[in-house]
Amino acid sequence: MTDNNVLLLKAGDVHQLLDGREDDVIDAVRQAYEIHTRGASAMPSAPFLRFPGGGPDRIICKQAYLGESFNVAGMKWVASVPDNVPRGIPRASAVIVLNARETGRPTALLEGSIISARRTAASAALAARELRQGQKTSSIGFVGCGLINFETARFLAAVYPNPDRVAVYDLDPGRAADFAKRLEEFFGSATAVANLDDLQTDVTSFATTAVVPHVDELSFCPSDGTVLHISLRDLTPKVILGHDNVVDDYEHVNQAQTSIHLASEEAGNGDFCRGSIGEVLLGQAPAKEGNGVTIFSPFGLGVLDLAVAELVRAMAEKEGVGTVVESFLP
Repeated sequence: MTDNNVLLLKAGDVHQLLDGREDDVIDAVRQAYEIHTRGASAMPSAPFLRFPGGGPDRIICKQAYLGESFNVAGMKWVASVPDNVPRGIPRASAVIVLNARETGRPTALLEGSIISARRTAASAALAARELRQGQKTSSIGFVGCGLINFETARFLAAVYPNPDRVAVYDLDPGRAADFAKRLEEFFGSATAVANLDDLQTDVTSFATTAVVPHVDELSFCPSDGTVLHISLRDLTPKVILGHDNVVDDYEHVNQAQTSIHLASEEAGNGDFCRGSIGEVLLGQAPAKEGNGVTIFSPFGLGVLDLAVAELVRAMAEKEGVGTVVESFLP
């Protein structure tokens, strides 16, 4: 592709390239975490565009550079409009732009919501695998029955293909039952439970719409369990401070009234965090004995979007997928 052309990858293209490649996505996410931990990345705080009159609608600009083998810059422009749901369209939509590091020129424009959901899910599955090394994992639980937990199930099934038990909980029992049926695609069977405590699962993924903490104890999982706290605001500071905590990036997750942020304010420091998942991957943050349940709280880093988007772009060029927009640039 010449320097003044841009590769356009639509939703169908992204699905075609990513479906069935969960291991490749997990590996790209792993590399991104390690590169970020080694300092070969740049990731400024993401500005929020809000609109006059208040309200929940927002558009976020996530900018990043990921070095070493990726050597790519870019941006995810992601909108959240809750009123889209009754309109019959998804709450979130996103576009990702990739730029060549050497020239700064854009090389690809990709539909971003699929990449965003799968990099989130892949990071959760990677964390479960790395944080539970040597531990038996026979049961998996899901709290919240939306897109993110569906994608998390896809990637957890790649890491733990044959669990003995899969359980689902949601405030809406009908939604939980429907979700359990959908999870048969990945696990063969799944069961909706009536209460959070009924989960009793080794790995539990939270992907809810909670805006304030509502879980005051971890009685739904064993003492050596792992909680993937994807939605970031379900667990009270008491729970956070009483267990072993791993984040993706403390500076990024310690804001916006996340459970980690509230716990940091209560403790007056961030010493309750063992470290980042990148440090775990590089052997720099070993587990502490007797710290109870391990909680992974990922804010969602822009470098992960770049890693997966660049994986998609490279596969598209190799397989001839997508639309080349010729002479896009002057």
